[in-house]
Amino acid sequence: MKRVLPRPILAATVFATWLALNETLHPAHLLLAALLALTLPRWLGQLIPAAPVARRPLVALRLLGRLLRDIVVSNLQVARRILGPESAIHPGFVWMPLRLRDPYATATLAAIVTMTPGTLSADISADGRWLLIHALDAGDERSLLESVRRHYEDPLLELFP
Repeated sequence: MKRVLPRPILAATVFATWLALNETLHPAHLLLAALLALTLPRWLGQLIPAAPVARRPLVALRLLGRLLRDIVVSNLQVARRILGPESAIHPGFVWMPLRLRDPYATATLAAIVTMTPGTLSADISADGRWLLIHALDAGDERSLLESVRRHYEDPLLELFP
């Protein structure tokens, strides 16, 4: 079975995603989804190394849970700031020194920061050691950096040793 479906979770995801994007269960789309599910994971497996999530699934689930919670809380905080007085908004850029060395981990952190309302990854230094973050509330830089480090970078260090 491993030879036919070397990455069964990825294959199932490709299959379901294709059908969801096309919003149909027409036999032609079922066939095309199955074909993509059989070939795409094998092709991607040659390009992308095995996901670190497989090594530490509990860490990955904890990170995902934290991200989802932070997205909800950040949405509420951003709404409160936007609807409140303009003096409550202190936007700015902050350079964050990275302990991550894996480029996939750095890209993942940049994506997570961008997904969280109120923050945006603006740049990664050429050497990959710094992440430039734009924050809607950058008044307390130390607190912002500590939050990103504790919530996201620390779990990513466990996933990408």
